[in-house]
Amino acid sequence: MNRIISSLLIAVLITGCEKNINFELKQAADVLVVDANIENGQPPLVILTHSLEYFSNINPSIIANTFVHNAEVTISNGTLTHRLKEYAIPVTSDISIYTYGIDTANLSTAFNGEFNTNYTLNIVSNGKEYHASTTIPILAKKPDSLWWKKAPFQEDTTRVILMTKASDPPGLGNYVRYFTKKNNEQFLPGENSVFDDQVIDGTTYELQVQPGIDRNSRVLLKDNYFNRGDTITLKLCNIDKATYTFWNTWEFAYQSIGNPFAQPNKVIGNISNGALGAFYGYAAYYKTLIVPR
Repeated sequence: MNRIISSLLIAVLITGCEKNINFELKQAADVLVVDANIENGQPPLVILTHSLEYFSNINPSIIANTFVHNAEVTISNGTLTHRLKEYAIPVTSDISIYTYGIDTANLSTAFNGEFNTNYTLNIVSNGKEYHASTTIPILAKKPDSLWWKKAPFQEDTTRVILMTKASDPPGLGNYVRYFTKKNNEQFLPGENSVFDDQVIDGTTYELQVQPGIDRNSRVLLKDNYFNRGDTITLKLCNIDKATYTFWNTWEFAYQSIGNPFAQPNKVIGNISNGALGAFYGYAAYYKTLIVPR
């Protein structure tokens, strides 16, 4: 009887402490969103959009209308400065995506990415200027070997996991981001795709490589494996600290979506003047493994 009374008192006290909290969200002005990258052996690629309201409805038409047109976008490697050209890439008969890339009519100043090189990006859009810089570092880290194992705890013998062995150079400050590719599919980043070397500095280590995921699709547990017969390509990118920080905070924010107990988080980019996003460089190394059937 005493337990019942105590439980009722606790329930009354908790109910009495309830308070409705209403948040009044302010209308935020659109800001520029930058997704810009350059990789060794590849030309620069820049995508410009503007931000959407937090509670905006998302559909292909709305996304298509977020692209920023007629911006002045230039990139420099310290010797050459090239103005990028806007290109439309049709997706459907009604919708296109827009990118800024090498102007094929002005190849005298065009260039591809190179190891151990710094790059600066300048954008002028709607009367505002934005700046960013990045580095394609030296290729300090690359996988020594790749091999496969039968997936543990799986009755399906066609499922396999990918393993790698790698060595980290002595001295802190080696950052990487990885992608995987199955057969003729696109390269996809891992769910946790960026790593520093605070724990593994100067060591040789072995670890399992999780398949990259398509964040625009529902990720199924069974997709956490590769299959017999797959041709698997690992893309390991050496990156600078700013690139690591951007993707590390971005992935933390992505994984926290819908979690009421997640810590507050801010995605830290490297674009000036209040723009969102980042300009990042990849020193990329590719290694392929064919899993026998």
